[in-house]
Amino acid sequence: MALTRPVQPMPDDVAARLEERGLREAYDARPAYQRNDYLAWIARARRPGTRYRRLAQMLDELAEGGVYMRMAHPASAR
Repeated sequence: MALTRPVQPMPDDVAARLEERGLREAYDARPAYQRNDYLAWIARARRPGTRYRRLAQMLDELAEGGVYMRMAHPASAR
């Protein structure tokens, strides 16, 4: 499925956190739109604290599986 939104680049710190938490494989397994939405959402944060909270939420959801943007998402369940 092709994205109709601009593709977001992976920031170095986000890539590092995915590796630190052992979640890169879970991230890569998500559909392209979810990966792109997460990165765009994190990038739109205006304050460092907001960006940190959004990144933490993404990491927690990847670790939990079955959750996307605080919504049940069975397709991503482990």
